Amino acid sequence: MASSSLRRLLLLLLVVFVSTSHSADLPIYHSTHHPSTKSALDSVLLLARSDPLRLAFLSSKLTSVPIASGQQILQSPSYVLRAAFGSPPQPFLLTLDTSSDAAWLPCSPCNLCPSSSPLFLPSSSSSYTPLQCTSPLCTNFKTTISCSSSANLTPTPCTYTQSFADSTFTATLSQDSLRLSPDVIGNYTFGCVNSVSGPSSNVPKQGLLGLGRGPMSLLSQTGDLYKGVFSYCLPSYKSYYFSGSLRLGPVGQPRSIRFTPLLKNPHRSSLYYVNVTGISVGKVHVAVPAGSFAFDPATGAGTVVDSGTVISRFTAPIYSALRDEFRRQVNASSGYSSLGAFDTCFSTDEVATAPSVTIHMDRLDLVLPVENTLIHSSATPLACLAMAEAPANVNAVVNVLASLQQQNLRVVLDVANSRVGFARELCN
Repeated sequence: MASSSLRRLLLLLLVVFVSTSHSADLPIYHSTHHPSTKSALDSVLLLARSDPLRLAFLSSKLTSVPIASGQQILQSPSYVLRAAFGSPPQPFLLTLDTSSDAAWLPCSPCNLCPSSSPLFLPSSSSSYTPLQCTSPLCTNFKTTISCSSSANLTPTPCTYTQSFADSTFTATLSQDSLRLSPDVIGNYTFGCVNSVSGPSSNVPKQGLLGLGRGPMSLLSQTGDLYKGVFSYCLPSYKSYYFSGSLRLGPVGQPRSIRFTPLLKNPHRSSLYYVNVTGISVGKVHVAVPAGSFAFDPATGAGTVVDSGTVISRFTAPIYSALRDEFRRQVNASSGYSSLGAFDTCFSTDEVATAPSVTIHMDRLDLVLPVENTLIHSSATPLACLAMAEAPANVNAVVNVLASLQQQNLRVVLDVANSRVGFARELCN
């Protein structure tokens, strides 16, 4: 009798676990890499041209602007996933951004949207709803209108502006069904873009899905569905079929993984800050000035894990020390050259091996494989240290662990428990 009761209890626990645990695994794709026409080095050099705009956004000091403010300045990140909005569903390739919250997509009619963009048709969706300026959600955005409280006036839609790279768009805050196969998320809040001003070459053609930590992000809007957990895996540029995966929810995440705590910045609460304590090249712990890695919410200083920046950037004192130690150990006899964003390129005919780079964090040492440290040319015997110094401006205080250094790693963002983990995984 006792064993029978125990079996029933275990079965009940299993049913509860299965019914309350959820996971969705979606492929993600690189939006611009074409292995048949470009080498990995050429692709990275092209993509990294937009990194300074990205760094301007990540390092900007915001003390009084709402999280989803139109003051955000972004560059087009490099990864997209298949999603659909509306009833019946209208498909899009949405750009993923781990440092942004609000989703948005171009809607019909749209003034000066990129001509190649598919437009969302609100009139064709039976579940579409524009939000009014009286909606509490409207307060998360910098709106372009003043909202009257008079009940006698016609309700005014919540419209807002947002800067994106060298462009600005105006959008209507809206809700509709979001489909992330196999899941359907009802009443998902997003921006329905109505007009674009300025050049649109850096604007994602089919919209953006925010995976940040703020109130309008995917995790915040899905509540218990994904339980505040997601992960992504980015394959190497050497992979011909450049597709990885986005895994939503705690089920199926790697069991053998080490985590480091996430830090909270109330002025930039969307960003995934971690406490980096040092960097090693090979077995040498690089000496940097005291406080170089310090986290400071007031200035935005610290280190951010970001999928939209292409190559990792470090503030000048850190990068110069890292680069000098790397050069010392490589010891290229004919010296080093610069190429695009890279200032430490050398002949692989002279250098057989290169040292690994380790990022030291609280409770975690992230050893970067050589393929995450070097980028090679396919046309010449040339390799470059695939990192760079942060732009030299007044806000250059943030370090960024970028997508190239995250390739072939499963990066787990456990927002519910305020931690991020890394595990080796072939992401092809």
